[in-house]
Amino acid sequence: MSPPIQSRRLTLHDVQLDVYEQGQGRPIFVLHGEDGPYPQAPFSALLANQGRVILPTHPGFGHAPDMADIDTVDDLAYLYLDLLDEYDLRDAVVIGCSLGGWIAAEMAVKSTARLSRLVLVAPLGIKVGDRETRDIPDIFALPPEEVARLQYHDPAQAALDYTGLSDDELLVIARNREATALYAWEPYFHNPKLRQRLHRIAIPTLLIWGASDRFVTPGYYGAAYRDAIPGAQLAVIDRAGHWPHVEQPEVFVERVGAFLAST
Repeated sequence: MSPPIQSRRLTLHDVQLDVYEQGQGRPIFVLHGEDGPYPQAPFSALLANQGRVILPTHPGFGHAPDMADIDTVDDLAYLYLDLLDEYDLRDAVVIGCSLGGWIAAEMAVKSTARLSRLVLVAPLGIKVGDRETRDIPDIFALPPEEVARLQYHDPAQAALDYTGLSDDELLVIARNREATALYAWEPYFHNPKLRQRLHRIAIPTLLIWGASDRFVTPGYYGAAYRDAIPGAQLAVIDRAGHWPHVEQPEVFVERVGAFLAST
C-alpha cells in the first residue's frame, strides 16, 4: 500500500508554492518536467517507499499561481535552494526530469550544501552542437503526434482524447504548456553557459535515459551531459523514451535505489 499523499500551499519569500509530500525517511526532492506534476504517478509512490518524496509544483504549472518575479530557470533554481533551506533538509537526493533536470543541474552548480546525490532524468539545459545545429526539437512547432513519437517508446501512452477531458484538465494542460514556454523559450531549452559550469557539481550524479529517446538521445546529448559532470554515471533503460520514469517506473526506481545504495 502506498503512503498517503499530503499537499499544502506555502509562501516562501512572497512566492506561493504548491508542494506534495509522500513517505518518510531520507528527503527525495523531485522536480517535474514540462508535463507538470503528477504526485499520483506510479514512480512517485514507489520512491515514497524509499524515503520522503517532496514534489513542488513550478509556479505557473498545474494549479500553482503565476509569480511575476519567477520567469526563468535560474529563478527556479534559487527558489528551490531556498526551499531546501526552508525545510532544513540535509543530505537531500534531488531528482529532476527533463525541464526539472535542467533546474536540478542549475541548483547543483550553484550549491550542493544540502545535497548528497543528484539524479538527472533525460535533463535538458545544455548546448551540445554548434550554433547552426538544433539539439532539441521544437515542441511548439511540431504536431503532437510527432512529439510523442520522439519522446515515447510507445507513443500510445501519450495519446489523449481531449473531448473526454474536463475543463479543469484542459486548463492544466494549457497552463503547463504556457509555463514551459515562459521558462524555456529563449534561449530554447538551454542556458548557453551551463555546460561549462557542470564541472562544479561535486556530488555523486546519475543520469538516467530511455534507450528509445529520440528527443534528446542518450548517445549524443546524454553522453555530453555525463562527460561534463565529474564522475557522473549514465544508465540507459530499455523500452523507454524521454520519460523513463513514466514508461518503466519499476525499473527506474530500481536504478535510483541501486545508485543510492552504491554510493
